[in-house]
Amino acid sequence: MNKPIPAFFAFIYLLLLSFQVQSQQFQTLTGTVTNLQAKPINQAKVFILNTGFTAVTDQKGEFRIAAPTTSGNYQVQVSAPGYSSTIKTININAERNSINFTLLEESRQLSEVVVTAQKRDEDPQKTAVSITTLSARAVEAYRLQNASQLTGIVPNLYSANPGDQRNVTSVRGISTTSYDPAVGTYIDGVAQFGLDTYISQLLDVERIEVLRGPQGTLYGRNAMAGIINIITREPTNETTGSAGIEMGNYGKQRYTLALRTPIVKDKLYFGIAGLYNHLDGFYTNLFNNTKFDRQHTFMGNYFLKYLAGQNWMITLNAKNTENRNNGAFPLAVSPDEALNNPYQINQNSVARMVDNLFNSSLSVQYSGPGFNFSSQSAYQSNHRYYQQPIDGDFSAADAVSIINNYGNRFNKVQVLTQEFRFSSPAKTNSALTWATGVYSFYQDNPVKQGTHFGNDAALVGSPIADFTSINTNLGKSFGVAVYGQGTYALTQKLDLTLGIRYDYEHQKEHIKGEFQMDGQEAMVTRPDTASATAYHAFSPKAGLAFRVAENHLLYGTYSRGFRTGGISQLSSDPSQPPLYAYQPEYSNNFEVGSKNTFFDNRLRLIFTAFYTTVNHAQVPTLVLPDAITITRNVGKLHSKGLELELAATPFAGLEISNNIGLTNAKYTDLVLANNGKPFSGANNHPVFSPNATSMTALQYSRAISNDQKIKFFVRGEWLYVGDQFFDLANTIEQKPYHLFNSSFGISVKNFNISFWERNLSGKKYIAYAYDFGATHLDEPRTYGISVSQRF
Repeated sequence: MNKPIPAFFAFIYLLLLSFQVQSQQFQTLTGTVTNLQAKPINQAKVFILNTGFTAVTDQKGEFRIAAPTTSGNYQVQVSAPGYSSTIKTININAERNSINFTLLEESRQLSEVVVTAQKRDEDPQKTAVSITTLSARAVEAYRLQNASQLTGIVPNLYSANPGDQRNVTSVRGISTTSYDPAVGTYIDGVAQFGLDTYISQLLDVERIEVLRGPQGTLYGRNAMAGIINIITREPTNETTGSAGIEMGNYGKQRYTLALRTPIVKDKLYFGIAGLYNHLDGFYTNLFNNTKFDRQHTFMGNYFLKYLAGQNWMITLNAKNTENRNNGAFPLAVSPDEALNNPYQINQNSVARMVDNLFNSSLSVQYSGPGFNFSSQSAYQSNHRYYQQPIDGDFSAADAVSIINNYGNRFNKVQVLTQEFRFSSPAKTNSALTWATGVYSFYQDNPVKQGTHFGNDAALVGSPIADFTSINTNLGKSFGVAVYGQGTYALTQKLDLTLGIRYDYEHQKEHIKGEFQMDGQEAMVTRPDTASATAYHAFSPKAGLAFRVAENHLLYGTYSRGFRTGGISQLSSDPSQPPLYAYQPEYSNNFEVGSKNTFFDNRLRLIFTAFYTTVNHAQVPTLVLPDAITITRNVGKLHSKGLELELAATPFAGLEISNNIGLTNAKYTDLVLANNGKPFSGANNHPVFSPNATSMTALQYSRAISNDQKIKFFVRGEWLYVGDQFFDLANTIEQKPYHLFNSSFGISVKNFNISFWERNLSGKKYIAYAYDFGATHLDEPRTYGISVSQRF
């Protein structure tokens, strides 16, 4: 793969080019943001939806924001720490460019949030899609530091990993079973292309949106169960920032720092956020009586944003993550061993993981009178290797270990993506809203992995010892897609949504097999061989939404999604031939829902019922001892269920939320193998798919000073996760369990200190298990203190 031109130089080129064009003045919108006592609110964010124009208030509560030059009605969201956000429709014209906003305290009213679920900024309560939105305050309240912690907070979502920070996520019984996820993740508009390029840490988050159900029309491949959309904070005209320190047991340390500031007011802005996280690890390795899974992470997020001219905005964003883990796979040999001897393992080889991720994007956005346009170019890379081999037998025996440290050429995934999108303008006085675009990608995935058989190889049936079987799998793929979706107001109360997408993808795989005795040169056992295949998919969507009243919406939708196909890799199992093409799997989802707000936005109630079918289901087979997954299309699945989301502020100071998901997911057709013989797994449940999830949270806060600047809070959470299985034969089961979390603290203006505790009862439960039995427990009881300061 040719080395891409760094996005930074492209940004500088566009920056210099823009200075050659005669500067045009912006129309501006000014005003103030105050509370009920008419006191100014500092650091309130003002955002004109579907324009990208934002501003932050100063100490006087005043703001000045670039505004569209075309007169008309626009929606504006105003939000501030400690206050409920609100969305208002205002008229922007040449005569009237000043407006004042009044915000209520967050404990008095639910916030009106903005989502980009349909690639437009809109109110989720008026959007005919199943979506859970978590504001920055909710992310902080739940103490979300990794995307895996969304389990249960979002109805029918489960996420976990075996200790290597690559989350496997399921929604509504449809789970990730390969490196191509079933639930797509986007960070600041950039698709985290696969598990290898996936950034799981959460830093400086503005909000998180989780769409449940297939999202193939607007998002395409690998969105057949849903989308996790993570948006981080961007810089504006005011200098803002934050700093935080967190300390806890098991050696936990977490430090964060963020700064956002203008370089040239009304023109050029800069933002930076950094994270350092350390953990001694929960596990003890009995082999040498040392800590296992000792890890630390550094992450950075960098922004440059430039207003290049009338209605034009250019944004450069870069993210880098460096994960280091001394013992990346803390796995016991079986579920019984894990539960009977919790957080103890016995491994003779410690997988010291080095994981370097880089993610950059260049976005160009135009907000015009007739249409909006955006272009996003992105580059992602991930080089993950293990300085010491992975213990493949998860025991003290020197039997099997996995090696992948073959230099920078191998095990470094690189992805280029490009999307051009046109959409309807930001003005709200049109009966038709629409979005259409073109998306393309190129992926280079060179994998080289060795399976070493040591002195104790006889324990796993090998007639010889001290050799390595090396498999090289070089994969390249590219794809292109076109899509369009529109919503038309048939009447003042009835909307019709129609959409369609076409995806094409081409893949090519080169394989090579080698045999190497310790201390000798490798011998080729399988010459370089290649295969290619291509796929295409149509992803339609149709829906009706009926506004019973201003705050009550009924809707019904049909949507389709797909997970891409692929080519099987080379392994040591002769019964699993390489270069076997497996087809994409498709999901068809039917759902009805009701979204309601009551009592002046003090109570929100959302109800959803769904039925989903999956055809050509991809069923993975983990080939041991290579630790390579071979995939086949040998299943059909259906899933049905209910979801309930409730949020309320019954009286000042008390906030209640309860999210419940019920799923009945089963295979209607499934072919499995036992000792080489096929047998039916029909009526078995899919993996990583609890039949129920529930999260209930109660928080009470109150001012304890006359000037309202000193407040305290107390919070409790109850998480329930239902019965689930970790293998397709349904022999490895985790029974339902309950978890309890608590926190309390005090805030003085923008300074906060809190004490927290998770898993109060010390419940021990399986978070992740492989179908051959290796098991990883989730976190034990943890507690600590967090201190933060906004400025």
